[in-house]
Amino acid sequence: MNESATPAGRAMRRRACRRTALALSLSLAGALTAVVASPAAAQSGAGHPGAGHPGAGHPGAGHPAIPSPPAAADGATAGNGGAANPPDTLEQRLIGCTVCHGTQDVIVEGNYYPRLFGKPAGYLYNQLVNFREGRRAYPLMTYLVGNLPDPYLKEIAGYFASQHPPYPPPGPAQAGQAAMQRGRDLVFSGDPARDVPACAACHGQALTGVAPSIPGLLGLPKDYISAQFGAWRNRARHTVAPDCMARIAERLSTDDIAAAAAWLAAQPVPGEGRPASAPAADLPIACGSVATATAATATANANAPSRGSP
Repeated sequence: MNESATPAGRAMRRRACRRTALALSLSLAGALTAVVASPAAAQSGAGHPGAGHPGAGHPGAGHPAIPSPPAAADGATAGNGGAANPPDTLEQRLIGCTVCHGTQDVIVEGNYYPRLFGKPAGYLYNQLVNFREGRRAYPLMTYLVGNLPDPYLKEIAGYFASQHPPYPPPGPAQAGQAAMQRGRDLVFSGDPARDVPACAACHGQALTGVAPSIPGLLGLPKDYISAQFGAWRNRARHTVAPDCMARIAERLSTDDIAAAAAWLAAQPVPGEGRPASAPAADLPIACGSVATATAATATANANAPSRGSP
C-alpha cells in the first residue's frame, strides 16, 4: 500500500507541508528583500541563491529564484548535518511547492492544495501571474510569487506541465442519480436556455484541458470545484477580461454547480490526463485568459531559434 494514502501518511504529509511553507516563506523573505532592494540584481541574477552557479542557461538562471538552502562555509549545507549541497536545479528549487502540490491532492487544516503536475503550462503561468497581481487571493501564494518575474514564472509553469504522474482513482459518487445526470448534461450539453455552454466545449471532450491555457476538470474533488465557482461568483477569483468563468458561474444555480461538480469528481482521469493540443472548434464564449496565453505562446514560438541555428 502507498504509505501516503494511509491516515498516518496523510498526517505526515500535512505536517511536512506546514513546515515547508514556513521554511520557504522565511527563506524567500531574505532573497526577495535583496531583489527588491537591488533592481539590477533582479535583472542579472546577482545576489540570489544559486547565482554564479556553473552551467549557464540552466532552468532559473538569471532570475530571482525560489531559493536553495544557504551553504555553510565548508561547502556543506547549513543545518543538514554536513551533507553536501543538492544540485541547484529547478526541480530542487520547487520541492517547496511539490510538498503541498504533490502527485495527489493535499488538505492541510481545511485548505486544499491541488496537484499542479500535467496542467497546461499557459494555465499554470496565468494562475501564478493572477496570484502575483492580486486577481486570486491566497496570502502565501501571493507572497511566494510577488517578486518573481514573468520568465521565471513561465519556467516554473513549464516544469509542472511537463510532468505526468498517474492520477489516483476517483472516490464514490457524492450525489443522487438525478443530480448526477444533470451534472453530465451540463458538462456535455450545457444549458442553452441560460446561455451556458457545455464544459466540454472549452475544456475538451476528454475533459483533460486544452493547451496552452485551458485546464482539465477531472481529478479534482467536488468541494474544490464548487468552491471555485463560488469564488468566481463573489469575485474572489477573477482573471483578465472578459472573465468567461465568472459569467458562466453567474448563470448557474447552486444546485447546478453542485451537480456538475459531483459528476466531474466521480470520473476517472483517462490515461495520463494530457491536455488536447488544440480546441476542436472555436470556443463558444470569449475568454481573456485564453487569448492572453495564446498570444504569449505565439510570441514565444516566433522568437524561438529555428532548428540548426547556433
